[in-house]
Amino acid sequence: MAAHLQSLISDECRIAINQVASFQLHISDAYLSMASYYNEDMGAPLFAAFFKDQAEVKREHAKQFLRYLRRHEGKICLPVIQRPDLDNCGTGIQALESALELENKLTKLLQDLKTLASANSGTDLLRFMGKYLDKQKRNIGYMEHQLLHHTKLEQLAQEEDIFKKPAEVSGKEN
Repeated sequence: MAAHLQSLISDECRIAINQVASFQLHISDAYLSMASYYNEDMGAPLFAAFFKDQAEVKREHAKQFLRYLRRHEGKICLPVIQRPDLDNCGTGIQALESALELENKLTKLLQDLKTLASANSGTDLLRFMGKYLDKQKRNIGYMEHQLLHHTKLEQLAQEEDIFKKPAEVSGKEN
């Protein structure tokens, strides 16, 4: 009986886990929209593949949090999160900025859950979610790196255009 009681989680943690799972699904939906937007026809297949992969990862993470709830006899009650307005994702840099914003919100939810688990002596929950916080830090680092890389590429392309235009103008005068 004591082991059974230890497997139950507090209401606060249950609500927070539902919130994390729901937000993971929300991000997955946003990434699927981005992947569809950046398909081969758009000329950005790398963004399409990246966001498609990330959508699958986020969906799987959501399922793992829901499985955790079920194993610990927690009620699954996902809060509704408004669908992201991503019908026009803009440039790849804008999509990465949007994705980074979503990832930072998820990190905050995970940190809040960690705080709740600590306050409620949820050592099993702390162990479970430790790997997600580590993955989240790596994912944000990767996205920040990609954002910086693509921003530099765009700046270089703009600088090339600036240097080409005077040469084209001077070539037309001759």
